[in-house]
Amino acid sequence: MLHEQNNDFSQGSVSGNILSLALPMIFAQLVSVLYSVVDRMYIGHIPHAAANALTGVGLTFPIITIVMAFANLFGTGGAPLFSIARGAKEDQRAEDVMGNTFALLLSCGVLLTVLILVFRRPLLYLFGASDATFPYANDYISVYLCGSVFVMLSLGMNNFINAQGFSRKGMVTVLLGALINILLDPLFIFVLGLGVRGAAIATVISQAASALWAVCFLRGKRALLRLKVSSMRLQLPLVREICFLGASGFIMSVTNSAVQIVCNATLQSFGGDLYVGVMTIINSIREIATTAVNGLTSAAQPVLGFNFGARQYRRVRAGIKFESLLCVGYTTAAWGVLLLFPRLFIRLFTEDQALIEACVPSMHIYFFGFFMMSLQMAGQCVAVALGRSRQAIFFSLLRKAVIVIPLTLVLPRVMGLGVNGVFLAEPISNFIGGAACYITMLLTIWPELRRREQLEAKQDGGC
Repeated sequence: MLHEQNNDFSQGSVSGNILSLALPMIFAQLVSVLYSVVDRMYIGHIPHAAANALTGVGLTFPIITIVMAFANLFGTGGAPLFSIARGAKEDQRAEDVMGNTFALLLSCGVLLTVLILVFRRPLLYLFGASDATFPYANDYISVYLCGSVFVMLSLGMNNFINAQGFSRKGMVTVLLGALINILLDPLFIFVLGLGVRGAAIATVISQAASALWAVCFLRGKRALLRLKVSSMRLQLPLVREICFLGASGFIMSVTNSAVQIVCNATLQSFGGDLYVGVMTIINSIREIATTAVNGLTSAAQPVLGFNFGARQYRRVRAGIKFESLLCVGYTTAAWGVLLLFPRLFIRLFTEDQALIEACVPSMHIYFFGFFMMSLQMAGQCVAVALGRSRQAIFFSLLRKAVIVIPLTLVLPRVMGLGVNGVFLAEPISNFIGGAACYITMLLTIWPELRRREQLEAKQDGGC
């Protein structure tokens, strides 16, 4: 009973609950980034082929993002429903949500593996590959896809470990795989001479270990609510709810993939392989820079969802304030560091002087006003945590599909901006999309929470 109380997010300070989840989850997010970023760090230093190899792996980002999009569709859709059901003491519904999510992740992972393997060649050329970079992209993605089921299970099911308050166990899911990947990468890439293919083999093995750990924990005795075979039988109403709520995370990932495709294709037209490589480095740095915000918003979601399900609306509002302030503060500081020390981060991925010189001014443009991105993430975190899927979906589409993609296509052709126009699209979208998302949350969700809080106070007073 004591163990269960420690995972009751309606008790203790809201900021304390969020931080108790956030600190290990931020670390877990950072370690998670190492899955792919460490690959790029090693690949970027392969003798005699570093630039083309790094660019080739960068061309696989849209495909990898699509795989992760489906993990987000089911994982981030199921976990908030699970938290709300747990807060409302509906344990059977919570277990059914978890079981259905597992079944969806497994079946979809197999289907994606087959489809993408069949069409990978035309896809990679569509995404901006050249004859020089295609072999590296093909070597990496062909192996990576063989482990896509493990990727989806580890990412998707880890949400349910965190949603039960076991953030340290969730951290182990990611840490285990990342450590294996870090150890195996140099062995397979350099010692065995497998190059890009070796990096992908290391990633598949590490993701398999992470998936096994997550599933074993959720099936074990320490979990408050367990993953049961009886709950894996798909229930169409639950599947619809999971997919509908997870649609914002899915759309965000799919639109990220679309943005990567458009960016790479446009950069290939205006700057060639060099600037596709620049975007690969910038995307890698962005992944590292957004780690803390991703961890914080992921930690806030189960706390906000649990308290909403438990009708603790004052605590929900307190949680929104806290996560918003931390998100903005962190991204402002990160922007300053990236502005002052760009070469420090670029050299993690390459020593190619041409790449470095092209990357520095591009970074300054891309990360301008970086703090505005956190408003988008904070606003969407609240919408997803409270089940406002339509609102979350709308703003996912607005920033990427409505703003970034058209600007990426138009700006390079305006006033001779060229490749700079591609990098300029990101900060413009952050300012417009971030402000619109957060202001809408303040005008819709915030007043509704106040109204519910006042209604609860009146009912308690009447009793």
